[in-house]
Amino acid sequence: MNHTRQTGGSSGRFRTDRSSTRSTGSARGSRFRTQETGRQGPRPGAGRKSARGGRSTARRQEFALPVTLTEPLPAVETFAELDMPERLLTALRAEGVTVPFPIQGATLPNALAGRDVLGRGRTGSGKTLAFGLPVLARLDGQRAQPKQPLALVLVPTRELAQQVTDALTPYARALRQRLATVVGGMPIGRQASALRGGAEVVVATPGRLTDLIERGACRLDQVAVTVLDEADQMADMGFMPQVTELLAQVPSRGQRLLFSATLDRNIDLLVRRYLHDPVVHSVDPSAGAVTTMEHHLLHVRDADKDTAATEIAARDGRVLMFLDTKHAVDQLTKHLLSAGVRASALHGGKSQQQRNRTLAQFKDGHVTVLVATNVAARGIHVAGLDLVVNVDPPGDHKDYLHRGGRTARAGESGTVVTLVLPHQRRAVDRLMADAGITARSAQIRPGEAELQRITGARTPSGVPVTLTTPVDGHREGKGSAARRRGGRAAGRGGNGRAAARARHSAPRTDT
Repeated sequence: MNHTRQTGGSSGRFRTDRSSTRSTGSARGSRFRTQETGRQGPRPGAGRKSARGGRSTARRQEFALPVTLTEPLPAVETFAELDMPERLLTALRAEGVTVPFPIQGATLPNALAGRDVLGRGRTGSGKTLAFGLPVLARLDGQRAQPKQPLALVLVPTRELAQQVTDALTPYARALRQRLATVVGGMPIGRQASALRGGAEVVVATPGRLTDLIERGACRLDQVAVTVLDEADQMADMGFMPQVTELLAQVPSRGQRLLFSATLDRNIDLLVRRYLHDPVVHSVDPSAGAVTTMEHHLLHVRDADKDTAATEIAARDGRVLMFLDTKHAVDQLTKHLLSAGVRASALHGGKSQQQRNRTLAQFKDGHVTVLVATNVAARGIHVAGLDLVVNVDPPGDHKDYLHRGGRTARAGESGTVVTLVLPHQRRAVDRLMADAGITARSAQIRPGEAELQRITGARTPSGVPVTLTTPVDGHREGKGSAARRRGGRAAGRGGNGRAAARARHSAPRTDT
């Protein structure tokens, strides 16, 4: 199957009577159970060895929410089976999206029929199109009035808002629908102007949208479809009061779609209060439905950690490295540049313009190592990123899953490596158990063949690098010649649209 370039109803009008869109299958009261859908595979928690080694298992999620489950519509194997506008199907083919991912095949028929959907799928499993296509299809032919969007997508971070906007733009364009990205860190006046001009779909972080509503630049009384993407993260980041306040302004008869890589009791309130008879889909990340991912715990001595991290960063290929604090990120970035590695820092202390530029340079190859805090753990999609390194182990299993989810996206393969100091062993073992991951462990030293085999590590050039602002599409820097191999420029083979995409972005304290 070809899932090329994925990041991730009825074309009729919205009905004001929500019940008229519901399936009439037999309802049954029950505990809130997840339902494995999509391609055949092991039950959640059953586990499966990937072709690349490492055993990945998913924890079975059990919920005690008193909801009623109506029989869902059957999953589909192709987009052609769905009642979507032909222009939307044509746009999918033009983007190289040929076969639905499991969470898409399972949820699209129900979302297009107007059902509320509660979906779980690991990051990179195709959730964006799982909610985006129904939103656009059901809006087909409608036009938003100034300040009154017809659909709302709430996300926790600026980067995720930008990723959603980028992913949906070609399909919205095909249907002549307007998207507005509403996030902090960018001029609020420009975003207010976009809303006044009329936008069918608003992709927003809670804080900035609240600001615009308070300024009278936006109203939610015409919103017919509301999407909560990464709802658990919004809860974890303390946005629940803002989220519930926004949802209270959305008509209760509207459709609600809630998607997340994890579903836990943090979102009980949202499910109980705002979802009506939701179709529940849980696509098991261990079933190999999305991709294979290899996990390694590299046990290293305190004195060797910095050198090991530097050798990994000097590999031939891009790498995303996570550390706990802004200061640590800045220090490692400075060290890598002095060692001859084209590295750049990404954290909440950077302006949104700086963050956009850094991401664009990482995507197009000008920067080969992105050193980041958890600000990069969600909402960043970089095609072909095959290695994520936890220089500092995360403190929470959700953070581990979302950090690792930056690689092995959309059917690709990838490796997640965690450097473990002696005093961290017990905590990391507990974290991996909570994440449902069984990783391979190795004792490593800098310069050893095992470190090179797992990560591609090599000795850095030692020629200091000074990154410069790209000029006329050519990205050069001091010491760049030392970073070439076989006449290949360091920036070659990148995504030429990255910089243009980055200009759409913007939030504030929402990260």
